[in-house]
Amino acid sequence: MKKIVIAALALASLVALNGCNEKKAAGSGKVLNIYVWNEEFQDRFNTYYASKLPEDVKVNWVITPSQGGAYQQKLDEALLRQDEVSQDEKVDLFLVEADYALKYVNTDFTLDVIKDIGITNDDIKNQYKYTKDIVTDSNGNLKGLTWQACPGGYIYRRSIAKAVLGTDDPVEVGKALSDWDKFNAVAKDAKAKGYFMLSGYDDAFRVYSDNMKNPWVVNDTIVIDPQIKAWIAQTKEFTDKGYNNKASLWSPESSQGMGAKGKVFGYFGPAWFIDFVMAPGSLDDQNAPHEIGNGSYGDWAFCKGPQGFSWGGTWICGAKGSDNIEIIRDILRTLTCDTTVMTEIAEKSGDFTNNVPAMEAIAVSDYQNPFLGGQNHIKFFLDSATSIDKSRVSMYDQGMSEKIQSSMKDYFDGKIDLDTAWNNFYTSVLELYPNLKK
Repeated sequence: MKKIVIAALALASLVALNGCNEKKAAGSGKVLNIYVWNEEFQDRFNTYYASKLPEDVKVNWVITPSQGGAYQQKLDEALLRQDEVSQDEKVDLFLVEADYALKYVNTDFTLDVIKDIGITNDDIKNQYKYTKDIVTDSNGNLKGLTWQACPGGYIYRRSIAKAVLGTDDPVEVGKALSDWDKFNAVAKDAKAKGYFMLSGYDDAFRVYSDNMKNPWVVNDTIVIDPQIKAWIAQTKEFTDKGYNNKASLWSPESSQGMGAKGKVFGYFGPAWFIDFVMAPGSLDDQNAPHEIGNGSYGDWAFCKGPQGFSWGGTWICGAKGSDNIEIIRDILRTLTCDTTVMTEIAEKSGDFTNNVPAMEAIAVSDYQNPFLGGQNHIKFFLDSATSIDKSRVSMYDQGMSEKIQSSMKDYFDGKIDLDTAWNNFYTSVLELYPNLKK
């Protein structure tokens, strides 16, 4: 039986287990076990919810970094033991990312937000539809909620925009970069002035992949959407012509492009990328105040760019077998449904939260983001958010995205030809998903 369940977790196929409807608990357990991969949710929880927790309930944070699949492995092992351990050892809440959400959503390890946990449709009426689509199972059941709605755009260096375009105004820069032909033309001009349009190979990948019209797999056959081919063609051109700095995302070279001496025009990303990656990366002195004058902090702005897209996000899932249903319900209502909380998170962290009226209100307010030179970037995110469609999300997204990027890198660098790169991609994908075919 365990082999069947493990296969279901690995491939995200449906698991037909008995008793999938968890009964609502009359009371609460004394230990709340929360599985996460970093401290972001812990910070949100401690700031906006911890004071509401019953005094006799202890929170046990199980934090496992996601590198190399370690977090998912740890979570899988815990879920497989859910029926064997004591109530105080059972998983209560766990977090998932968009790329692999369906791996858990399409199993009975996740509680139905409406039927099992008790969240109402009225509770979630203000949430963006695409954030719910990502965690809806094949039977139409909602299996998680998020406080984030992660539309993205182009985060650009103001001083470089002035040098290349003659203006750093987000509206005017947005017009100059409103489609890929314009974006590529500006990349040529930026190169002529000594700047890189992008940091590296995979900076634009999420923009293209999020606008795919087809899922990666149809009837067990791998499908290559035209958007993926367009990303490959652009990245090869940018690499050959020196329009990018040949850096890989998350590398020291990518971060260096954000600093005061950096020559990178801009980066594609959502609000969390600004807050957690670019703001720290911009600083000359990490221990000094985050303010204008410390590195390139404040010398940035945001526009939609050539295509609207979203990237990432963290969903909260309730685990079947939890004896803390009432607390889980209250956490979900507070951290994903409360307009006041959603507004405060956005204003304090710059995050684009999952609440339409809250975001619309901030968009027309006097809110200013200091990293972005005082820009109210929320109103620019709204434009991107309205164009997002997550109906083609599949259980294969994470593996396909990782393999296509790694397989194409040698091609971008001129070490192999395109046919070899495609052969490498198919070989690695079929090893990962032996049930598929070309």
